[in-house]
Amino acid sequence: MHGGAEKASLGEENLEALKAGLPNLMKHVENMTDVYKKPVVVALNRFASDTQAEIDLVTEAVTAKGVEVAFTDVFLKGGKGGVELAEKVVAACEKPSTLNFSYPLDAPVKDKINAVVTRIYGGDGAEFTEVADRKIAELEKQGYGNLPVIIAKTQYSLSDDPKLLSRPQGFKIAVKDVVVKGGAGFIVVIAGPIMLMPGLSKSPAAERIDIDNDSVISGLF
Repeated sequence: MHGGAEKASLGEENLEALKAGLPNLMKHVENMTDVYKKPVVVALNRFASDTQAEIDLVTEAVTAKGVEVAFTDVFLKGGKGGVELAEKVVAACEKPSTLNFSYPLDAPVKDKINAVVTRIYGGDGAEFTEVADRKIAELEKQGYGNLPVIIAKTQYSLSDDPKLLSRPQGFKIAVKDVVVKGGAGFIVVIAGPIMLMPGLSKSPAAERIDIDNDSVISGLF
């Protein structure tokens, strides 16, 4: 889909679209290896419609980057389908490495936002509304400037435009608002048209769900 294929036709072999969409995957791999400096294992879910040519194309592209790749068939085979992936993840965890971050916590809030946009998303930086400018100045004045930032934007693109697929370049992230989550300890940066998750109760419904010896479930409603 990142290579331009229609969602309804994703079950059909399309090597041209797959190749065009691979830069999106490669950007995520590079973020882990080049920014965060951690070893990577690319996990591929195996779908019944995947062809060998498609599998080979992705595998060759990933291994050419010096990165491990593993298939996971846990949906069809349960635990046995995840053995290869688990073994490679364990091996990656045993490699010596240090975790780096995309920005220092003591950097100004705008610098942290721009670092995420340029280093992680591959964009040209952020643009701030007057509301965002004012709120950033206020939160820094109140002593929240050293908190990490989380950017809330579309999940469909590296940019804040869901239509910019694969690995877009030359874009800027439009920051329209910021919200301090003091209890959790981070700053939510709201970029582009995005619906935020509603606040959750301190006592989630899951705590009141149960199943008795007769397999009768209670507490769902």
